[in-house]
Amino acid sequence: MNVFVTGGAGYIGSICVEELLNAGHQTTVFDNLTEGHRSAVDRRARFVQGDLANEELLTRAIEESRAEAVMHFAANALVGESMVNPGKYFGNNVGNGVKLLNACVTAGVKKFVFSSTCATYGPPESLPMTEDLPQRPINPYGESKLMFEKILGWFEQIHALEFVALRYFNAAGATDQFGEDHRIETHLIPNVLKVALGQKPSCEIFGTDYPTPDGTCIRDYIHIVDLAQAHILALEPGRRGFFNLGNGDGYSVREVIETCAKVAGRNIPTVDKPRRPGDPPRLVASADKAKRELGWKPKFPKLEDIVASAWRWHQQFPNGYGG
Repeated sequence: MNVFVTGGAGYIGSICVEELLNAGHQTTVFDNLTEGHRSAVDRRARFVQGDLANEELLTRAIEESRAEAVMHFAANALVGESMVNPGKYFGNNVGNGVKLLNACVTAGVKKFVFSSTCATYGPPESLPMTEDLPQRPINPYGESKLMFEKILGWFEQIHALEFVALRYFNAAGATDQFGEDHRIETHLIPNVLKVALGQKPSCEIFGTDYPTPDGTCIRDYIHIVDLAQAHILALEPGRRGFFNLGNGDGYSVREVIETCAKVAGRNIPTVDKPRRPGDPPRLVASADKAKRELGWKPKFPKLEDIVASAWRWHQQFPNGYGG
């Protein structure tokens, strides 16, 4: 297929592009490079630098790519920032997202795969988390993603734009070529590995008094390649709806740090800090629906394998895409 990928220069988008190309799809990347990196775009892909706010340029780019499907990764995704600047999140994640949907309708695109998030649920009523849980986001980031999910339903009903919304838990890991390099890094594994690389003196643990076996938060980690494979499966005609993507197994913050230390063969000093507001003790996904309806099967479920792939990439590119 011809697949148009917004945010394809970012962490998740870039690896999905690589996997799309490996699977034989023609791929066009559309990214404004405010968060992504030009060197993170696979050389086999066509690249268009542009902003979702420019609906005319966006529509033209989709039409010129002859896109049969759109994968939408472009979004602002910092929970803390969304609590300070909600207008930025609703303006980009919702307002500019609608411009993308309008462009899809104009260009005759019939399939839309959306990068959503477990943040649409808020604190879960039960674990593991299934797709039918109430969605009560507790920050503007999660709210903006939930709003866009609802908008997708109306575009499918009115314009026959078939969609799949994939709700991620914690994406991690790397391929040989591409990995995680955010300008503002909030994710645990890359921050721990920066300590192993000698780029940070210690790793911060936010909250050590949670009702978990070791007192730290438990999260569900998924290898970035497994995540990408779910997107490719979602392209199949007739596949539609909402799907959680996770491993169903949770790891505590301390377990992640210990695994990073083991894989890197380095000591990882830690500093205990107070809890961050809004952090639930446990977030663990049930991905049974994705396995059943998409035929998805994670190949790299072990945390050690996920961390090892990230460590290889960070060793090869200690300064990320900056050198």
